[in-house]
Amino acid sequence: MCISLPVRLPFLNSRQLLQIFFKLKSMDSLPIINKTYDTYKAIIDLNNKLEKRRRFTLGLSLENSILDCMEILVMAKNAPKTLKAAYLIKASSKLEVSTLKLRLLLELVLVNETKIFQLQSQLDEIGRMLGGWLKSVQSL
Repeated sequence: MCISLPVRLPFLNSRQLLQIFFKLKSMDSLPIINKTYDTYKAIIDLNNKLEKRRRFTLGLSLENSILDCMEILVMAKNAPKTLKAAYLIKASSKLEVSTLKLRLLLELVLVNETKIFQLQSQLDEIGRMLGGWLKSVQSL
């Protein structure tokens, strides 16, 4: 039997807490990563409205695809220039799979069409950003 002890954080004053909060909030990232993050939050909201059976199959799969895409984008951001293109191609494929899953949600009439079209628009914008980044990396 494992007994876990509460973790004691050092006492932080309000200024320090605000600094930590704003650092987490701003997260100096690329716009494509921020856009993917916002899309992921919207997909979580969408997934919460699905019936239980679909939430844990198609909905969870869609969430995982977007998370994988975001993870690969962060890896591409930090990768050496010679490896960026490979990461961006992987991210593009994850994005395409996410788009197909959204289309499936639309065709099965599982969610409000308006929400699906908004998410589709966000994924299209991410795709354009990704294509531009890939084009700039391949031209080097």
